[in-house]
Amino acid sequence: MTNSPPLRIAFMGTPDFSVGVLAALIEAGHNLVAVYSQPPRKAGRGMELQKSPVHAFAEDQGIEVRTPKSLKGDEEQQAFADLKLDIAIVVAYGLLLPTPILEAPRLGCLNLHASLLPRWRGAAPIQRAIMAGDAETGVMVMQMDAGLDTGPVLGAERIAITPEMTASSLHDTLAKIGAPLMVQTLANLAAGEVTPREQSEDGVTYAKKINKAEARIDWSRSAVDLDCHIRGLSPFPGAYFEITRKGKPERVKVLRAEPVAESGTPGTALDDTLTIACGTGALRLLEVQRAGKGRATADEFLRGFPLATGETVG
Repeated sequence: MTNSPPLRIAFMGTPDFSVGVLAALIEAGHNLVAVYSQPPRKAGRGMELQKSPVHAFAEDQGIEVRTPKSLKGDEEQQAFADLKLDIAIVVAYGLLLPTPILEAPRLGCLNLHASLLPRWRGAAPIQRAIMAGDAETGVMVMQMDAGLDTGPVLGAERIAITPEMTASSLHDTLAKIGAPLMVQTLANLAAGEVTPREQSEDGVTYAKKINKAEARIDWSRSAVDLDCHIRGLSPFPGAYFEITRKGKPERVKVLRAEPVAESGTPGTALDDTLTIACGTGALRLLEVQRAGKGRATADEFLRGFPLATGETVG
């Protein structure tokens, strides 16, 4: 591995996915002069303000944290320029970077994106890759420009999407491989050993933000498609169906399932083990969650919420 001289860096990130990269940059000996993150948000039962994972981690490391609501104003842009950065590292930050921000660091801004660009540009690449049934994905370091994830690629790691992967497990895997990729890319860049690769104009897709309305399971789809749909939304927001009891619909999330070679009217329970017919094939539901309850296996769920053979779900 090429060693990089310490760089003067601002890190810009918000969720758990970003923390590993920040930690790796610190461990590599870089000079983290400031961290930018989304402002604290109200969360939890008490709706108290909570700092983002990146914010909390950076404070623990003694790094200055800035939480502007926007970077469009002259004052924020000047404050960023005054840092006299070598480079800015952006990982799931959540704010658009105006041109003056992109151009302020000596080496510009690098972004770690969780897809094989140009496929799945945008907000939800991990979920969309699984939901679409992609066979592989990865992480890429790209030089940021004014477009949406359109800049040239400086480094990449690819992995297979296995049949059991959920959005949660794929998230953790990509975060794990993304941190060393960013450190190595920085080292290569400093050593002049990087050849930027322009993204292809072919194969462009956009990973739009997950809409909660699309989480409802459409049993007319094939079992294979729905398995991808469920895994791509597990555990949050969670693909769901509804069962009517005493005239009231109750929502049930499906966190794990497996396609099986059975058939019937879509949405119908085929047995007493929580196997539901789909448009093609059927899904055996392995782990579910009722509203306000914890995760439960099919057996645990059925003990408290029986579903008879032939009963339909929506």
